[in-house]
Amino acid sequence: MAKEKKFITCDGNQAAAHISYMFSEVAAIYPITPSSTMAEYVDEWAAQGRKNIFGETVLVQEMQSEGGAAGAVHGSLQAGALTTTYTASQGLLLMIPNMYKIAGELLPCVFHVSARTLASHSLCIFGDHQDVMSCRQTGFAMLCEGSVQEVMDLAGVAHLSTIKSRVPFLNFFDGFRTSHEIQKIEMLENEDLAPLVDQEALSEFRNRALSPEHPVARGMAENPDTFFTHRESCNPYYDAVPAIVEDYMNKISEITGRKYGLFTYYGAEDADRVIIAMGSVTEAIRETIDYLNAQGQKVGLVAVHLYRPFSVKHFLDAVPATAKKIAVLDRTKEPGAHGEPLYLDIKEAFYGKENAPVIVGGRYGLGSNDTTPAQILAVYENLALPEPKNHFTLGIVDDVTFTSLPQGEEIAVGGEGMFEAKFYGLGADGTVGANKNSVKIIGDNTNKYCQAYFSYDSKKSGGFTCSHLRFGDHPIRSTYLVTTPNFVACHVQAYLHMYDVTRGLRKNGTFLLNTIWEGEELAKNLPNKVKKYFAENNITVYYINATKIAQEIGLGNRTNTILQSAFFRITGVIPVDLAVEQMKKFIVKSYGKKGEDVVNKNYAAVDRGGEYKQLTVDPAWANLEVEAAAANNDPAFINEVVRPINAQDGDLLPVSAFKGIEDGTWHQGTAKYEKRGVAAFVPEWNPETCIQCNKCAYVCPHAAIRPFVLNADEKAGFSADTLEMKAPAAMKGMNFRIQVSVMDCLGCGNCADVCPGNPKLGKALTMVPLEQELDEAPNWEYCVKNVTSKQDLVDIKSNVKNSQFAQPLFEFSGACSGCGETPYVKLISQLFGDREIIANATGCSSIYSGSIPSTPYTTNAKGQGPAWANSLFEDFCEFGLGMVLANKKMRARIEAILNEAIASEHTPAEFKEAAQAWIDGKDDADASKAAAEKLVPQIEAGKAAGCPSCAKLSELSHYLVKRSQWIIGGDGASYDIGYGGLDHVIASGEDVNILVLDTEVYSNTGGQSSKATPLGAIAKFAASGKRVRKKDLGMIATTYGYVYVAQIAMGADQAQCLKAIREAEAYPGPSIIIAYAPCINHGLKKGMGKSQAEEAAAVECGYWHLWRFNPALEDEGKNPFSLDSKEPKWEAFQDYLKGEVRFASVMKQYPTEAADLFNACEDMAKKRYASYKRMAAMDWSDEKVAE
Repeated sequence: MAKEKKFITCDGNQAAAHISYMFSEVAAIYPITPSSTMAEYVDEWAAQGRKNIFGETVLVQEMQSEGGAAGAVHGSLQAGALTTTYTASQGLLLMIPNMYKIAGELLPCVFHVSARTLASHSLCIFGDHQDVMSCRQTGFAMLCEGSVQEVMDLAGVAHLSTIKSRVPFLNFFDGFRTSHEIQKIEMLENEDLAPLVDQEALSEFRNRALSPEHPVARGMAENPDTFFTHRESCNPYYDAVPAIVEDYMNKISEITGRKYGLFTYYGAEDADRVIIAMGSVTEAIRETIDYLNAQGQKVGLVAVHLYRPFSVKHFLDAVPATAKKIAVLDRTKEPGAHGEPLYLDIKEAFYGKENAPVIVGGRYGLGSNDTTPAQILAVYENLALPEPKNHFTLGIVDDVTFTSLPQGEEIAVGGEGMFEAKFYGLGADGTVGANKNSVKIIGDNTNKYCQAYFSYDSKKSGGFTCSHLRFGDHPIRSTYLVTTPNFVACHVQAYLHMYDVTRGLRKNGTFLLNTIWEGEELAKNLPNKVKKYFAENNITVYYINATKIAQEIGLGNRTNTILQSAFFRITGVIPVDLAVEQMKKFIVKSYGKKGEDVVNKNYAAVDRGGEYKQLTVDPAWANLEVEAAAANNDPAFINEVVRPINAQDGDLLPVSAFKGIEDGTWHQGTAKYEKRGVAAFVPEWNPETCIQCNKCAYVCPHAAIRPFVLNADEKAGFSADTLEMKAPAAMKGMNFRIQVSVMDCLGCGNCADVCPGNPKLGKALTMVPLEQELDEAPNWEYCVKNVTSKQDLVDIKSNVKNSQFAQPLFEFSGACSGCGETPYVKLISQLFGDREIIANATGCSSIYSGSIPSTPYTTNAKGQGPAWANSLFEDFCEFGLGMVLANKKMRARIEAILNEAIASEHTPAEFKEAAQAWIDGKDDADASKAAAEKLVPQIEAGKAAGCPSCAKLSELSHYLVKRSQWIIGGDGASYDIGYGGLDHVIASGEDVNILVLDTEVYSNTGGQSSKATPLGAIAKFAASGKRVRKKDLGMIATTYGYVYVAQIAMGADQAQCLKAIREAEAYPGPSIIIAYAPCINHGLKKGMGKSQAEEAAAVECGYWHLWRFNPALEDEGKNPFSLDSKEPKWEAFQDYLKGEVRFASVMKQYPTEAADLFNACEDMAKKRYASYKRMAAMDWSDEKVAE
């Protein structure tokens, strides 16, 4: 009797992890997008006790880097355990040296890769084949899948084949498009695949393990006489791979009924035009083939599965003999090559063959650029030409080198009866999570096939998200975004003006809007363009105030469950009662760890999802004039490049838009043009209770609230309230105002939380609905455009209040609402931004600091501001040191030229005096600034007079002011992957400042454990709670004795934070500041609006400690170590832990171990504090040393 098919609704990463778990005994891992979730699944399943085919759990080990993970895989294989890893992009490249070794030593293993773009002119976390194509020379076999179902079916082929062949496999599929696409697929289980393992080959692998019982040597050095000969001896193993893989594919086909080959042909038997491709694009090509062949055309596809070893015989057998023209599609770019890899392989396969077809090649889909049926049609149309274009590109407009193929209109080729939906959301509002649940509810409870895919911008939570869902009665092959939806939900009313949310909505379709407006007011506020579309296309429009409902329930801004419930009720895709029952089941699954209260609130949200209303669409709207875009005086770059990208129209820009910035250079200060207005609530200022402390501005993560000081002229043109200033003295008599940029604020509420206000009258800031404060937008514009900075009137480094009179040169970043990191970054930009240069590690801080088109670093009135660059995750400190070395070299050149000028009798005395002043003060910020001001005009005058030395100095003049070199990274970069570089850079003694933004997890990749993660906390890769204590990076750095080190927490002590940053920058040597930063990954039960308060609580209870180590004090006979935080209230420690989900969920999931873990965490904190107290008590006086 045939086995009953078992279906699962999952994404490609889960499918790969599911299969790899069966065959793995050890997994050595390191997080990287988009592969991280594979390792996370394996870690979770192991923690839950899931058994592999050997009846055991997988032993999971997180490493400090991908290079480390590959080394651990190598060692584990040599010691006889079947070992796996999961990676992508730069991470895969770090594994290449070990891949050569593993392949050379014929060690059977599988690397599962969600193929991703490599950083070149910019970083891109999305998918293409650049990374895997960089590995084709390593000796790994390469197996490719094009859909979630193929991953489930063929990932096992990689594991089975590597055991039998001894050749290691790189099993890959498209990052995001397959790794994160959710599909309803047929599931394979242990009992399906376990019988297929070649037990003899497995036994031989075990016997080859390194062992003192039968010792051998491996990895030896070899000389020219034998190396070449020895290297060629592996050939028979590679020759055997195609047949082994084909055999296992046939066995999988017997189990599933789905036919696979090394090269799988699809299309007309007598096709004359054929595309060769691999990966997810093959699904869209199949759809297009069905569409064309139904019209009588004869086209086909050869989908490549086994890319290495490349079997020419199997390939040629797959291509129809009738093929006259072939187009090879590569999802990679190799500048300077005569063609991309797959194209060259296909050309070579046909070389010398009689009647060989015409072969052309093209690039497509780099960085997950969407590849649609219209683009595939363009390829087949190109092949129909007498002389098809070669080396073409798809999906872009290349108006510079003219490689792009012309593209027609999009057509719906997805099959009959398919329902398509789009959901526009705000990052972290739960829209994506709810839609993942929705698609699983439909997949698990109906016979329908389903697909979900999610597109994002580069902002953290608070950014743009769009969910693309499809449901149908047949398997769904549409591996591209939904462009013709039946249903659209817009969860953020501000999006009506920002994006074309009705684009493609089908006639008679349905639109759901989350809005605070009702009835006539809603109709009045809808843009004419939207109303016109509704009327012309007979759209049924519903609206609901989910924001208000969420507030009433106590869910804050999490509107997702309410809107998910409304979707099921409006569309009726499944019976409402079933939908409600299943939504509540998924609520327990999604939020059970967060406690019963959160579950009950979401239950209430489901029940209130029926509170939507229908908007009457007036047929007269069809005649409305569409509003023209408002005129502005903004730079052309903003209007022509930045705004289209922000409007999700970046794919319409031609190549010429990037002329002059081909190297990835971007203008600073573009973030201020976004004005998204996405906060539900913003602060309202009450001048009557304001004490002018500026604490609100100090803590704002987005620089959206600032003090402005107006002189009489500025006040004359301003009608809003101001306060007369009493202090500081230099500003006495001027007018003070706290101004909020309501369109840039993300509504976290930290400003209102820290506001001390008037003790008798209350706080000066209150969070109110955005709509109440929209009139503040022009007040902000007036202040930033007409009110000059008064920072030169005070010492901005002296105290917290004064620091905020300095213009933030870091503003409106893509960081999460309430981010704990950005207040530190912003403060540094205020203190040193006019001469700051930054080397930024890859991670959260690089993404919110520099994601095209948004640059939050900006310039002052003189055009000065932080110069920012990102290299890689692992080398950020070395990158920063390189900047210092270049600066040192260029300044030495300036000094040499100036010394020559001073020595010359022809040099004017005034110039000599200015030159000497610069030489004497060049290593002091203020002195070098003053000297440069006097020197530069004289240099320019000399240059104009024809002085060659002055011409050289003019070229170098931007090096005159002492630079403030900052190296910024998170704890993943600083404690783990970049620690070796950090250690070397601080050991160098050079004048660098390292800022470690310590969130205690890998924030950017989703909250994985790092060596900064405290004992007892649950994080990804520490699914049952971390079992070892946190590394004390600061104490390690102090052992050098000449490194300035500080540990700070802004919310706990604002003055100590400022003092530490000021001292670190002034210290003439290496400094490192470790800044505690609450993160959305911590799951603060009080919400991220209390992130500053959480820092205060962390210090108060002893979880985090404040201290400084200043080596300069040692020369004065003083103890360089000062403990700045008070004796902790240890009795509050456990309550502090329970206030964060990362700790509280341990109690829920592992109740028997939680108490021991929490006690151990507290003990470790106490030990650390005791060690600090001992340090602080040491006597460093000369007399003591003399004794």
